[in-house]
Amino acid sequence: MPHGDGRLSHDIDPLDRSPQDACGVFGVWVRPDSAARAEVSKLAYYGLYALQHRGQESAGIAVSDGSRIVVFKDMGLVSQVFDESVLNTLRGHIAVGHCRYSTTGSPTWENAQPTFRSTEAGGLALAHNGNLINTPELAARLEPGVLTATTDTEVLTALLAAHGTAADGDPLAAARQILPDARGAYSLVFMDEQTLYAARDPEGVRPLVLGRLEDLGGWVVASETAALDIVGAAFVREIEPGELVAIDGQGVRSERFAEPRPKGCLFEYVYLARPDTAIAGRSVQATRVEVGRRLAREHPAEADLVIPTPESGTPAAIGYAEASGIPYGQGLVKNSYVGRTFIQPSQTIRQLGIRLKLNPLREAIAGKRLVVVDDSIVRGNTQRAIVAMLRDAGAAEVHVRISSPPVAWPCFYGIDFATRAELIAGNLSVEEIRDSIGADSLGYISLDALIAASRVPKDRLCRACFDGIYPIPVDEGARGKHLLEPSRS
Repeated sequence: MPHGDGRLSHDIDPLDRSPQDACGVFGVWVRPDSAARAEVSKLAYYGLYALQHRGQESAGIAVSDGSRIVVFKDMGLVSQVFDESVLNTLRGHIAVGHCRYSTTGSPTWENAQPTFRSTEAGGLALAHNGNLINTPELAARLEPGVLTATTDTEVLTALLAAHGTAADGDPLAAARQILPDARGAYSLVFMDEQTLYAARDPEGVRPLVLGRLEDLGGWVVASETAALDIVGAAFVREIEPGELVAIDGQGVRSERFAEPRPKGCLFEYVYLARPDTAIAGRSVQATRVEVGRRLAREHPAEADLVIPTPESGTPAAIGYAEASGIPYGQGLVKNSYVGRTFIQPSQTIRQLGIRLKLNPLREAIAGKRLVVVDDSIVRGNTQRAIVAMLRDAGAAEVHVRISSPPVAWPCFYGIDFATRAELIAGNLSVEEIRDSIGADSLGYISLDALIAASRVPKDRLCRACFDGIYPIPVDEGARGKHLLEPSRS
């Protein structure tokens, strides 16, 4: 079956993918006697729809009716995998959902999530956002031939199922044993036939939030608050780093399996999270607009128009225009219907590929000095093509402003950043990057300004892709992709 390339908004060249997060996770529990029991799979569907930006390669939902777990998953977008007839067959009062982009393991059906394992007491379905860095060490604890997929999620599920069987089928007891030994980033939602569980690694690298379905007497766990909004759940709180939660007829029970060492991902604020999501009590949109204001103060430009690279650069461009006094406008039009494509361009037409997603408004930019605001530069190919396209459309000057510091180091915790050798900022100075992309000037926001805009203390953030300081020690030579087989990256 064909599978998607997982590229996001303004990414054009397959060799210059935008940053990809590992996954989006969603879990919901309602009372077994609730009227929403028949709708729980649809709640999961809409929750995953809200998290589609976190992974477009595969999607899946597991549902329990109290006596058995049924899992349906496939390659493709949420809307491609599920339709009304499929959702109507997934009946129960608990659901776990997942949308995936592979940062570990190959993009195959076997590696789609939720993963499922039988236990002594029944079954266990699990969905994972993040990336473990000691997968081989954990996999060595399993009997040969046990694994049927090649992801860290499969290893984690198999271990929890095996220990759950040894602990009379109790996933909580199994999680207490296994999770302290898992190193890396993991925000988990999992379930047995009766209970929904959630857990977050001690550093809390990837987001995870708890919401309340007031009218239904139910609970929701999701990667982002935007997913709570779309299903009508009220935000309660973030799942804390090192916290393990169980939700059933007794309510919400919480315990610590490790001491918290908060290191939330700073890049969530830059690109990964939806702008209508809140992190640490602050909307991502507000943070990105503030980043744009600070970017304007740090890197002013004499220009006639501020334009974003849609849509990831839009909030920062608004802030840049506000602080600089330069008018904000639309200079690039995005084709909203271009996303995942099965047909890759041949080498002879790849140079035209950027116009498939972005096209200039010539009358708006001809003769103008432009400030073009974008969220990041990874390899540089896309920015180079955008600058050239704007010049071809008549722009007098093109000044590029980036709302993150230079991405110079790979991510080991769930973002598919390349090795340092493949990152343009890992090899070139800012001035050399400016020359490479053909801009009249180039300015990146400083790390201190980005942190200040987030309003989260520096020591509670993972900034490794910007400064090379990894909160969970890793072997750079292994690229952080500790696999059972090579990944596509």
